[in-house]
Formats: sequence, structure tokens, C-alpha cells
Amino acid sequence: MSGDIEDKPQPLIEHLIELRQRLLWAVGAFFVAFLVCFYFAKQLFNLLVLPFKWSVEWAGLSHRNVELIYTAPQEFFFTQIKVAMFGALVIAFPVIAQQVYKFVAPGLYKNERAAFLPFLIASPILFLIGAALVYFFFTPMVMWFFLAMEQGGGEGQVSIQLLPKVSEYLSLIMSLIFAFGLVFQLPVVSSLLVRAGFIDSKVLADKRKYAIVIAFVVAAVLTPPDPVSQIGLALPAILLYEISIYTARLIERQRASASNAQDAENEVVATPEEADKA
Repeated sequence: MSGDIEDKPQPLIEHLIELRQRLLWAVGAFFVAFLVCFYFAKQLFNLLVLPFKWSVEWAGLSHRNVELIYTAPQEFFFTQIKVAMFGALVIAFPVIAQQVYKFVAPGLYKNERAAFLPFLIASPILFLIGAALVYFFFTPMVMWFFLAMEQGGGEGQVSIQLLPKVSEYLSLIMSLIFAFGLVFQLPVVSSLLVRAGFIDSKVLADKRKYAIVIAFVVAAVLTPPDPVSQIGLALPAILLYEISIYTARLIERQRASASNAQDAENEVVATPEEADKA
């Protein structure tokens, strides 16, 4: 049958050997990407600082130099390591995802492979969309919000300026990127659950009010304690939830159409005994 698993069952030792091979490829890709990213760590960090520069311009402080500090001798070194690991994970993700797919694909039916592969492609694309939204819009907005709290000094006031630490700024932008990237996986996760039969579009629509509350709670946990980033994460999450409901309905329609087509084919192709009885 076309839906049967093609590969023959393998002994446990062969599965373990293949798993080791896939892990070596994944770890090797990450390690090579880490070395490259660590070599260019300062340049990568300067790219991550660009949203801060944009926020300074938005705040009308373009005359001021953008400065970040580090207060411990080893702080900037470990910051560069984190930048290199972050970049390596992004660069090596296609190889890692490919190795995961090659390991699990022999145990899937053909129709399951066809259903799984588009989600494997859509997942990194949605993550990059969320990361781009953070980089080009939400990080400048968040930093602009914090810059608005500065005091210029004068009579009765002290001069208070924002001088972020390199480690804290990196933690901020990385937490925002991961938070938005994970939230943007909502359509992928919900579509997989619908295909697996765990949920349907009616359940998603009925739980909409709870999803809205959960979106704001998750945004409060994953983002810094400022209203700009929290609302900025909650609103896309709610929009993505609505997209998930629409996607679930499309999957259900496709499933119903395929089922009707199969029923029609079974009615047309009748056995000789059934034809004689008719």
C-alpha cells in the first residue's frame, strides 16, 4: 500500500548507531558555526546594537554617542560567547532539523512524511519573522520607552542617563527574540495537533477567551516588565491564535474532501459480486 512504511524494521543497535551519526552531524554543524560566529562576535554584537541606535534617534538624542558598558573583566568575553552560541544555533538549525527529519522519517508513513515536511519548513520561517519583528520594531520601541525615563539634569534634578551593560542588553534582545519566535510557532503546533486529531477548530474557537488571557500572562512572563513589550507580544499571539483557527478549518476541509473522494472512489470500484447483486 502507498501509505505503508517503506523501510524494514531495524535492530535497536542500528537505531542507536544512526542516532549517534545524526547527533555527530548536528553537533559538528553547531561547533563549526560557533567558531565562525565567535570570530565575528564583535561584529555580530554591533548588529544587535543597531536597534538601540535607532531608539536613540527616535528619542531625539541623535547627538549623543551610543554607549554600553561592562562592569566585570570577563563580562564582555562571556557576552561574545553567548552571541556566538546564539548565531551558531540560528545558522546550524537547518542542518539540525534535517538530521532530526532523516532520523524520524523512516518510521513515518508516506502521507505522514508529506504532512510533516511543510511544518519543518514553516517553523524556521515563522521564527525568523518573529525575530525580524523584534529586531526592526519592538526592540527599538522598548529601548525608546526606557530612554524616555532619562533626566537631563538642572535645578532640583540630577542627570540620569541610560548606560546599559553589554550582558543585560544582550539578554533583553535575546529574550525578546526567543519569546516572539516561540509564539510565532503557534500555527505550526496547532496545525500538527489538528492533523493528529487531538483538537479541532471548534475547540480552538470555544477556548478563544482563555487563549487571550493566557497570551497576556505568557507575555508578562517572557518579556521585560514594561507595557510596550508585553502588549507587543500579546497582540501578535492573539492574531496568531486566530490564524491557527483558520488553518485548522482548512485542514478539516481538506480532510473531509479527501474522505469524500475516497468514498466516491470506493463506490465506483465495485467487486464483480457487488455488481451482480446490483
